[in-house]
Amino acid sequence: MRDDKGHYYYPDPSNKQVRVYVRNGQQSIEFRLWHQDRPEVWEQHEWIPIEVIRNAAEMYRGMGRDSNPMALYDEAVAQVLLKSN
Repeated sequence: MRDDKGHYYYPDPSNKQVRVYVRNGQQSIEFRLWHQDRPEVWEQHEWIPIEVIRNAAEMYRGMGRDSNPMALYDEAVAQVLLKSN
């Protein structure tokens, strides 16, 4: 999907209030979170390269946490979105 901010997908299809935007950065795919009820999320957080997300996911695994940022920032979905548009 696409709007004035760019290409996006819903990380949870049942919740249309949260979107993850994707773009081709200088070296890799980049992500940016948007939340309808929390505009500060978009305003205060910049684009995040996939490498940073992978590193965060590795840190969470090393800390024994169940949360995985790769569930929110889906590289495969981003690649399909960017190829098709």
